[in-house]
Amino acid sequence: MTHPPATPLPHHTVDGPEDAPPLLLGPSLGASLAVWDPQLPSLARHHRVIRWDLPGHGGTPIGVLGDHGPAPTTTVPGLARLVLGLADSLGVDRFAYAGISLGGAVGAWLAAHHPERIASLALICSSARFGEPAGWQDRAALVREAGLGPIAEAAASRWFTPAFAGSPQATALLDAVRRSVAPAGYAACCDALAAFDLRADLARITAPTLVVAGLADPATPPAHARELADGIADAGLLELSGAAHLANVERPAPVLAALLDHLAAHPDNGPVATAVGTPAPHPAEGTAQ
Repeated sequence: MTHPPATPLPHHTVDGPEDAPPLLLGPSLGASLAVWDPQLPSLARHHRVIRWDLPGHGGTPIGVLGDHGPAPTTTVPGLARLVLGLADSLGVDRFAYAGISLGGAVGAWLAAHHPERIASLALICSSARFGEPAGWQDRAALVREAGLGPIAEAAASRWFTPAFAGSPQATALLDAVRRSVAPAGYAACCDALAAFDLRADLARITAPTLVVAGLADPATPPAHARELADGIADAGLLELSGAAHLANVERPAPVLAALLDHLAAHPDNGPVATAVGTPAPHPAEGTAQ
């Protein structure tokens, strides 16, 4: 008889060979795991790719956050615990991780606080601090009161450059905001972004790290990526022209190439022996422009 897990798990998909090195992919706020569709076929050739949905996004019910009444909330550490629970349920002890925006913040927190679990890290259009908390608190309040309509209308200008916003790929993702994101889940994730500040802990990250920025990203401008790259020892930085916040959707080929190179250069070589808070050197990847 199969028993349900003690802790609810986020909705997820698994692609690629079962015995391949595991790679977890985290999504951005407002998007489902489908945001990784452009990279999935190539990544799944040589990795066991595990994609997961945020609470109230895609197939993950808001109930994974527990009983918090009519206005559930969460934090980045809370989301990270969901990811670790998912990995444990799949028998995955150590894994490569790549995440977009909030999904990247989850990976960065894991790399800083559970370095033994993270073999390598890629942060795409992410940040150590996503601006002033008040802006996220206001957005959470707006969504709880008025739903996702106002947010969905504004998403195109944050996610994509004007030249790409009318493309079929962009339209599909924007339509999915209304169709597959629950206001309560979106608002809870805004709470997580409001409280997140990893700037003081970046030096704790010892996993080989790639940082990717969209030069036209208004949500996490390139300065956020540079702060990550400067704070994480030997991190590589790729800045992409013609890309806003969802750079992996707008510029799928260079993001995929950077990910494949990063993963190939840093295979999992076993458990981390370095104590948290004492960064160990790892080979520099250099800076790609």
